[in-house]
Amino acid sequence: MSTLIATFFGAGHLKPASGTWASAITVALAVAAYQAGWALAVPVGFVLATILGFWAVPRYLRATGGEDPSEVVIDEVAGQLLALSFTVIPLWRHGVPDILFGAWPAWVAPFLLFRLFDIWKPWLVGRADRMEGAKGVMLDDLWAGLFAGVVSMGFAGVYHGVVEPWLG
Repeated sequence: MSTLIATFFGAGHLKPASGTWASAITVALAVAAYQAGWALAVPVGFVLATILGFWAVPRYLRATGGEDPSEVVIDEVAGQLLALSFTVIPLWRHGVPDILFGAWPAWVAPFLLFRLFDIWKPWLVGRADRMEGAKGVMLDDLWAGLFAGVVSMGFAGVYHGVVEPWLG
């Protein structure tokens, strides 16, 4: 069971760039959940992926002897869901039509920013990545997701406050 969770049901075996594949699959599932009327599945999924990741990753690492194998992608799932939660919750609370979450900026920006922060590993992301064991595996992606969510909302604020009125 820990292998299924750690590899996100085998998505971690997709090559190349298993983390990017897992993030893309996560975005697709989040968009589908939102459009099906299950917007809160995104932040709930984040909590579940985080809890399950902290449970599964140490077991997987012990079983395989790895430090941060590329097939472990539950951390990317949790981080990507955290980044998307910043977009989903305001839309859901304000009754924005479902189609808007399907519009590219609402999900592409958190996806691209999450991948950027996960690969670049600035500041706290990099510090967490240097931690040993499951804590390091999980925390760097959670920090990347937090940064991606905050920056996405900043971009949305600039767009809606500056660019959109200028275009209109």
